[in-house]
Amino acid sequence: MEGEPTLRLRIFDLNCWAIRYLSKRRRERVRLIGDTLRQQGFDLVLLQEVWSEQDYSDLKVKLAGCYPFSHYFRSGVIGSGLCVFSRFPILDTLLYQYSLNGYPYMLQHGDWFCGKSVGVGMGVTAPLLSLCLQLHAEYCRDKDAYLPHRLVQAWELAQFIRHTSKAADVVLLGGDLNMHPEDVGIRLLRGCTGLQDAFAEATHFEGCKNGCTLVPDNCFTDKSELLPFPLGIRIDYILYKAISSFTVKCEELKTTTGPAPGTDIPFSDHEAVMATLHIQRQGQPACATHGTADLALADVVTEARAEVAVGLRAAQRQRYSAGRMAVLALLLLLLQALAALVTLAGLGTEQPFPKLSFCLLAFLALGVLVLTTGLHLFHTMEVKMLHGTEDQMWMALRALQERP
Repeated sequence: MEGEPTLRLRIFDLNCWAIRYLSKRRRERVRLIGDTLRQQGFDLVLLQEVWSEQDYSDLKVKLAGCYPFSHYFRSGVIGSGLCVFSRFPILDTLLYQYSLNGYPYMLQHGDWFCGKSVGVGMGVTAPLLSLCLQLHAEYCRDKDAYLPHRLVQAWELAQFIRHTSKAADVVLLGGDLNMHPEDVGIRLLRGCTGLQDAFAEATHFEGCKNGCTLVPDNCFTDKSELLPFPLGIRIDYILYKAISSFTVKCEELKTTTGPAPGTDIPFSDHEAVMATLHIQRQGQPACATHGTADLALADVVTEARAEVAVGLRAAQRQRYSAGRMAVLALLLLLLQALAALVTLAGLGTEQPFPKLSFCLLAFLALGVLVLTTGLHLFHTMEVKMLHGTEDQMWMALRALQERP
């Protein structure tokens, strides 16, 4: 009922950059994060890139007194890196892994091996549907080969939220979206779900200019990646929306600004995002509005669909190239097999090649055949996923255009 006490919810979100053997001063930073969380007493903590389950276990033990409820989301080869800590009971959890997540042969990037996902926790607060997630990294903004994959992830995330939030009164999303606020992916996600940006809605803000979470002043940041952005970029978000008869307002938003208090290092190469939300029940459920918002969303879907179509054509070319190489390798193996049979049958002269060279060539052809066949199958699945997403976007676009 209107006038009921307001629930004050404090959220902490951080990409921890805790990669075993690779991240600088990882264990020291994980201990620092745990000490800070224990002192600050947030209500909900959303962490990404906690790649070591031992780090999660250490945090769980350290935070058991103030965050008795927690969950680690496992996926992919090395894990999703997602975990949540909560003061309130977590009634249920769910992990959804995106259908497209980079390329397995891009070993230096590694997104495919971790199985980028969205982890969902349903709590008793409101009830609150909280999502902790990370989308595919950008790596190169000028030549972003992963943009179609990230758009597919944003689209799947939007549909996932729409279909899983029906039983919730409040939806809260926190994570590293790897997208700038004006990018088509973030506009697509917010347009399809109605999520509000805590930075844009906050009554009071304190932290890095423009809410940036990847800043040049951070000692762990790759400065070359931020040359076009002297102030930094904002790719970590806390988004929220109220459903049914609740309202949510962001009272305050903060970001960390470099080294943690009393230390010479920051928590991570990303700045943490901290929001204070007020949740209150209102008299009647808010009515949905359409019109101008639908027209704006239709433009965003059109733009996203065009980018996905570009990715689809690129995937088709890669599938064709891999398939052609597989056929050539198969033909080479068949020719070698024929030459060997002719020699064994005594129908020809002696083996025209030394046996060692002949065997090495056969192994090379076999290796190319196996590799290119695998790539052909992978890009075939990529084509299907991109084509399916393009069809879904077209259906959504047609529905928006036909709505009165």
